[in-house]
Amino acid sequence: MLKTVKISARQFAILVILFSVGTTILVIPGILAQEVKQDAWMAAVIGTVIGLLIVTLYIAIVRKFPMMTLVEIIETLLGKWLGKAVSLSFVFYSFIGASELLYYVGSFLTTQLIKETPPAAIHIIFAGILVMGVRLGLETIARSAELLFPIFILLFLLIMFSVIVTPELWKIDNLQPILNTGIKPMTRAVILFSSVFSLPLNIFLMIFPISVTKPKEAEKNFFSAIFIGGVCLFILISLTILVLGPETSSRQLYPSYTLARRLKVGDFLQRVEAILAIMWEITIFFKMTIYFYASITGLVQTLNIKDYRPLVIPLGMIMVTTSLVSHPNVIHSAKFDYEIWPVYALTYGLVLPLLLLVVYAIRKLINLDKKLFVKKE
Repeated sequence: MLKTVKISARQFAILVILFSVGTTILVIPGILAQEVKQDAWMAAVIGTVIGLLIVTLYIAIVRKFPMMTLVEIIETLLGKWLGKAVSLSFVFYSFIGASELLYYVGSFLTTQLIKETPPAAIHIIFAGILVMGVRLGLETIARSAELLFPIFILLFLLIMFSVIVTPELWKIDNLQPILNTGIKPMTRAVILFSSVFSLPLNIFLMIFPISVTKPKEAEKNFFSAIFIGGVCLFILISLTILVLGPETSSRQLYPSYTLARRLKVGDFLQRVEAILAIMWEITIFFKMTIYFYASITGLVQTLNIKDYRPLVIPLGMIMVTTSLVSHPNVIHSAKFDYEIWPVYALTYGLVLPLLLLVVYAIRKLINLDKKLFVKKE
């Protein structure tokens, strides 16, 4: 049933853009400022280039198995038992990604916007919308993204306009001196950036190319989407450093939101932070949805279940519970983001794809399984 679902190459690109921006738009400026200060924009540039290389790696894999999802590729190359074990770990990784994003939603809203609301209420409401979307299917999710994407772009341009027309707020000296950080901090910053921007894109191998109508066109759109997402983040990070400065940015939990709170264009454009909050809610919703969709479809394929819909509500309830108990406080969450999540992202976003290509090359070299290379055609 999963392979009969189809979305257009354009819808696929929109989902990739929203997914890559996701949480990155709110938290990554502060994370990069802590590591490389005023050179945070440079880490975003390097991270975007690396993202394009990572997409090249993913496309190389799916070209060899165009009629399979990532879970099916894993089981084909690694065998039934080892393959299922790795697939289940991938499902766990996807599920944890979704629950982490749900935690971010509750944490941000209860600390910045609706402080009197219990986090559990926000988690349940947001998860309810997510469950509804996943039950309706990938096509509905893609169409919703297509409708909301112009709103995201409009709001992003409005943020840019607000900064440009208020030059008294920003100082070009905040970006200087350039290249003042060492190789080690920059490497760390690029890894942190990639761990939330490009490495999680392996999730899309549960959708691409089997659920896309024009795979060749979608390949080009994959690159274009990552480039567009990288440009958006580069602009936002640069504006944050310009206005707040590297020191203030590094001390803020949500520096881009703090940036928006300082913006004011005359008497007709105020409360700009609400614009950024809406942008973030749009992007994080679709990022969370893709994570959850990948986890549940991966579980279904690993366990050979025909329909994933009966599992959506139970897993949604587990996700809400996990998001509420995963972090006792913001400090614990920040430590997870710095120390644990990059390891997850590197393992499943880089090590696993490289391992699959190596296994494929070895099996092809020794011609261990001729059916392996017939099945993809």
